[in-house]
Amino acid sequence: MEFEYEIIYSSNRKTVNISVERDRSVIIRVPEGLSLEKIKNIVKSKENWINDKINHEQKYPVKLEPKEFVSGETLMYLGKNYQLSVVDKVIEGVEFNQRFLISKSNQKIANKLLKDWYMNRALLKIEQRVKLFGQSLGVCFNNIKVSDMKYRWGSCTPNNNIIFNWRLIKAPLYVLDYLIVHELAHLLEPNHTPKFWNIVSIQVPQYMKAKKWLKEKGYLLEIDF
Repeated sequence: MEFEYEIIYSSNRKTVNISVERDRSVIIRVPEGLSLEKIKNIVKSKENWINDKINHEQKYPVKLEPKEFVSGETLMYLGKNYQLSVVDKVIEGVEFNQRFLISKSNQKIANKLLKDWYMNRALLKIEQRVKLFGQSLGVCFNNIKVSDMKYRWGSCTPNNNIIFNWRLIKAPLYVLDYLIVHELAHLLEPNHTPKFWNIVSIQVPQYMKAKKWLKEKGYLLEIDF
């Protein structure tokens, strides 16, 4: 094997799940107590599949030019592009009202100011949607967090903490809802079984549209803005 992998044990898991993240890292999720020898044998049996996933072209996101944070540039928020205006008036951070406003005096720290704004908005929106879908699904979780996850959209820890990538706030709401439900559904069904996808489809009927959006445009979320 020409790849390394990380093993994550879980007392709630009954089967083995192998995933290849967008940074091409390999994650093996296994039941607690499964021997290392059995894990190695399972990984070995899936070696060709794993290598195909690692080398898939979608694992190499399109490189985009970084923003210069000048007036006229556009920034994505909830699936739409809004214009950025750099103004003379004093603005402490970022103002948003169908366009983004920052002070000219803060132009050099625009990246930080905008990231802070996006992370705050992401936490507010994601907390709201997680609680909504969590109640609908009847699942229990501990903390909801927003993090700077460069190569993952979200995760559910063994302690049932739900963590999401702040960049998701740039995606359309139905995409955000799909990824939230995807993580919550794993609290009911650990693997991507027909039961799992049935749970997702009931909560987010547009989930196939959301998957298509992520496949075609997910790279737009990879950069900070």
